[in-house]
Amino acid sequence: MSKTHTPEGQETTEQEAGAQLSTAPLEDRSPNLPKLGVIGWVRWFWRQLTSMRVALILLFLLSLGAIPGSLIPQSGTDPLKVSDFQKAHTTLGPLYEKLGLFHVYSSVWFSAIYILLFVSLIGCIVPRTWQFVGQLRGRPPGAPKRLERLPAYATWRTEADPGQVRADALALLKKRRFRAHLAGDAVAAEKGYLREVGNLAFHIALIVMLVGFAWGQLFKFEGGKLVVEGDGFANTLTQYDDFKSGSLFDRDNDLTPFSFNLDTFTATYERTGPQKGTPRVFRADVTYTEGPGGKEKKAAIRSNHPLDIDGTKIFLNGHGYAVNVTVRDGKGKVVSQQTVPMLPVDSNITSQGAIKVMDGYRDAKGRKDQLGFSAWFVPTFAGAGKGTMFSQYPGLDFPVLAVNALHGDLGVDAGLPQNVYQLDTTHMKAFKDSKGQPLKTRLLPGETMKLPDGAGSITFDKDIKEWVTFQISHQPGDTWALGGAVVAIFGLAGSLFIQRRRVWVRAVEGPDGVTVVEMAGLGRSESAKLPEELGDLVGRLHTQAPSAPEPAHSPEEPSTAVPAAEGAEK
Repeated sequence: MSKTHTPEGQETTEQEAGAQLSTAPLEDRSPNLPKLGVIGWVRWFWRQLTSMRVALILLFLLSLGAIPGSLIPQSGTDPLKVSDFQKAHTTLGPLYEKLGLFHVYSSVWFSAIYILLFVSLIGCIVPRTWQFVGQLRGRPPGAPKRLERLPAYATWRTEADPGQVRADALALLKKRRFRAHLAGDAVAAEKGYLREVGNLAFHIALIVMLVGFAWGQLFKFEGGKLVVEGDGFANTLTQYDDFKSGSLFDRDNDLTPFSFNLDTFTATYERTGPQKGTPRVFRADVTYTEGPGGKEKKAAIRSNHPLDIDGTKIFLNGHGYAVNVTVRDGKGKVVSQQTVPMLPVDSNITSQGAIKVMDGYRDAKGRKDQLGFSAWFVPTFAGAGKGTMFSQYPGLDFPVLAVNALHGDLGVDAGLPQNVYQLDTTHMKAFKDSKGQPLKTRLLPGETMKLPDGAGSITFDKDIKEWVTFQISHQPGDTWALGGAVVAIFGLAGSLFIQRRRVWVRAVEGPDGVTVVEMAGLGRSESAKLPEELGDLVGRLHTQAPSAPEPAHSPEEPSTAVPAAEGAEK
C-alpha cells in the first residue's frame, strides 16, 4: 500500500488522506455526558414549570383564554344566544363547538392552563417560603472588608470610643426598624423584609383566587323564576323556570330551604324631560321564611341590593305586567280565568304574550275545542289613529290589550315542549269578523270581545298586576376570590414599593488613636432613595459622634493624618 508523508514527516495511508476530504459526518468526539433518564427529565420539567417565567406565561395564556368567554355567547349563561349564533354561523358554529369556545371555562384546554398555573404557583411558593423563613431566623450578614466599594458610603473621624459609636449605631438602626446586631467591629442591619412578604402574599392570594373560582364553579347553582304579585316561590328544583349548577352540586340535598311571597312590586319612572321613562325606583316587597316552619320575615329587594338567605342571594332581575283575562263559552260559562305574564319588547314595556285555553271549552255545537289568543299589551297607549301598538311610557297611564282570536289544536297534547309566551298556529284557524277578516280588537280594562257565531268571549279584567323575575344564585367561592383579590393588590403594592436594603456601621481605632467611622449601604434591588436614607442615618449618628478636629502641623512638616470626609457619600 502506498504511503504519503506530511510536512512534519508523519506517514498516513491514502485511505486516511481520503478520509480527510470526505463529506461524511465526523465521529462525535464530545465528552460522554450522562443521560437524564426518567427522573432527570421529571426534575427538569418541574424546574421549568415552577419557574417565574413559565408562571407568567401561563397567567398570560389564562388571560387570553378568558377573552373568547367574554366575546362568544356561553352555553352556561345564555343557551339561546348560543343556538342563535350556531344558526347564523353554519361554518364557525361547529368549529367553535369542537374547540369548546361555547363553554370556555369548563373546556379541557382552559382547565389544563388553570391547573398548570395552580401547580406552578405552589411549586414556586413552597421553596421561597422556606427560604424566607430561614432568612428571618438568621441574622444580617457581617460587614464586607472594603465598605468604600459599596454604592452608598460615608466616613469620618471622631474622638468617641469605638464601642460607644457601635452601641449608638445599633440603637439608632433598631429605632429605625432595622434588624440589627453586632458583628465583630461593625453593626450589621437589614430592612425591607416586607417586600418578600408582599411577594409571597401576592402569589398565595393568586392561589386563593384560583381555589375560590374553582370551588364556585364546581358547587354553584343559579336559576330564574318569574313571580306575579301575590304568588310565591319555594326553593325546590321543580319551581325554577331555568336552572343550572356546577358539576359537584347535589340538586337533591344542597338547595337552601326557604320560600317567599311577592307581596307588591313598586316601580317609578321619570315623568318629564329628556330622561322621560327612565327607571327611578325598583323595589319588590317580599315575605320569606327560612327552613320548614320558619318564622315569617319582611324584606325589600332592590336593584343591586339582593336578599341573602344563608349564602343564597335573591336578585331583582326584571319586571313587566301580567293581564287578567276571563274566557267564557257560548253559554256564558267561565272556562278559563288566568293571569298571563306579558314579555316586554322595549324600554317602555310594550309587551307580547299568548293566552291559551286548553281544557273545558266547547264550541257553539258542543264539540271540544281549544282557544288561543295572540296578545299585545301597552301600559300607555298613544290613542286610536296615533300609531301602532307601542307604549309611550312604562307606567300604567292608559293600558290597552290587543288580541287576535284563533281556535283549533294548540299542539300541547303532542308531548313536545312549547314556549308558553307564543302560540303554535300550525293547526289553528283564525276567527273571522263580519267582513271576513281575522278577528282582532283592542280592549280597555273591563271590556269584552265577543267571538263570532256564539263561540264565546274574552274579557280584559281591570286588575292588572306586575310580575318580577328573580335570579336565585349561590356562589360559595365568591368571598374567597374577593379576599384573594384584595390581598393580591396589597401584596403586589408591597413587592413593588418596599425596598430591601442593608446598612453596615464600622467603628475602629485608627493608627493615631482617633476612631474611624465608616457607614455603607447596599440595596437588594434598585433604589434611588438608598443614598438619601444613608445620609440621614449618617447625620443622626454624627450628632452623637461628631468629627474630631484636624491635628495641627508645622509648615515645614507635611501632614500624614487621614483627612476627614465628614458626611461624604459615594
